[in-house]
Parts: sequence; C-alpha cells; structure tokens
Amino acid sequence: MQLQDILYSQGFGTRRVCAGLIQQGLVEVYTENSALAPVLCADSAMDFDPEGLRFRVQGVDWPYHRQAYVLLNKPAGTECSQKPSTYPSIYTLLPSPLRLRPQKGALQGVQAVGRLDQDTTGLLLLSDDGQFIHRMTSPKKHVPKVYEVTTKHPLDEQQVSKLLAGVVLDDDPKPVRAAACEAVSSHHLRLTLTEGKYHQVKRMLAAVSNRVEGLHRSQMGSFALPADLLPGQWRWLSAEDLAQLCAAQTSS
Repeated sequence: MQLQDILYSQGFGTRRVCAGLIQQGLVEVYTENSALAPVLCADSAMDFDPEGLRFRVQGVDWPYHRQAYVLLNKPAGTECSQKPSTYPSIYTLLPSPLRLRPQKGALQGVQAVGRLDQDTTGLLLLSDDGQFIHRMTSPKKHVPKVYEVTTKHPLDEQQVSKLLAGVVLDDDPKPVRAAACEAVSSHHLRLTLTEGKYHQVKRMLAAVSNRVEGLHRSQMGSFALPADLLPGQWRWLSAEDLAQLCAAQTSS
C-alpha cells in the first residue's frame, strides 16, 4: 500500500495533502531495521505493509489502524455531537486525524458509540466501525452499562427495590428495570442498565422520588474506565479491551 494512501486512510487529509506532507519531509516511518528511530521517507508512492506500521507525521507518532476504536473519558460540559448547540463538542478533544478519517457514508471520522448527556461524565467509546457501533448500542445485545449516580436525597431499600422491579417512564407504558442496583452509600447509587433510553437514569430516579445530582459511566460489560485516564483524555482500545467489550454482547 502506498504511503500516501496509508496516510489518507488514517485521516491526514486528501491524497494530495498526504503526498505533500511526505514530499516536504514531514513523514518518518518506523521499519523493521529502525526499531529505535523512524526513517525519513520522501517518496509518497513507496509501498508498505500497513498492518502494524508506525509512522511519525510532523513530529507526532501514529500507529496504523485499519479501523479506529477509541476510549474517551468524557468530561462534564461537553456534547456528543458534531454540531453542538450549547457546549463544546467531545470531538474537539480528539486529534484531527481521528475526526477526518475517510468514510463511505456521509459522515467522516470516528462516531460516538451512543451518547452521554452534556453533564454526564466517564466512559465513552468512539469508532468508525459501523457494525461495532451497532453491536454495542443495539438493545437486542443487552450490553450492560454501569453508572455511578450521586443522588439529591438519601437512598433507601424501597427505592432500590423499585428500580430492580421496574419503573414506568412517562412516555413508555412498559416498565424499565435495572439489571443491577446497589446503594453504595446514602447518596451514591451504582446502577446497571442494558438499554439506553433518553435521559433514562434521570427519569428512573425521578420515578422513585429522587433526583440525579451527578452521573458518571464507569463500565461497559467487564471493561472499566481506567483510573489513569483523566477527564478529557483519550486512548486507543487494545485487542484485549475489544475482547472484553465483545464478550459483553448477548443476543436476546
């Protein structure tokens, strides 16, 4: 695969822009014979095996990924939208190549795997793999998502029991149940859901006469948000991370 095509596939611009970066001496490639330092490559048509390839563009190292799978620790005050209405977009927290990766559809770049409200923090996945996004968000797959809820009023056993038994939301006559529910402390609820309705956690707490003061997603399946990933930071998902996430998918 030509180097300019590799850069194009990773979101570094049009093929002409990528060829220009290479010809200007702004691209270095890590090869098998240069494990300690990348080698300058000024030939945009030079062929490489992209799998496992690492390169450096304008001084920034970048690994080749045929498809992107990214984890973001979403901070409060951000919107999961390309065109936010009030708050900054989560996409501004990502480097431009992730936002510009070419797609066959109308949208380009990685897309959020589901959405979190602007005031909700924590684990957010992004990808350009449409099948992965569908599998992780489809209600038929029952992927458990764990939320740490700070409540306005003290919790009691009756509220926990109601959330486990099922509560009726105002626009849906079918009861919505928590897959798991634990009062960690008087104002800290750990809630596990396997579906994602609009403002679901807030509406479920309102249905048991309480109110959400803070909401943080800490886990999807058995994959937990790493403690060392600070709010606003992102990283690539590893093969082990993906295996944990895919293991959480079960068909109905």
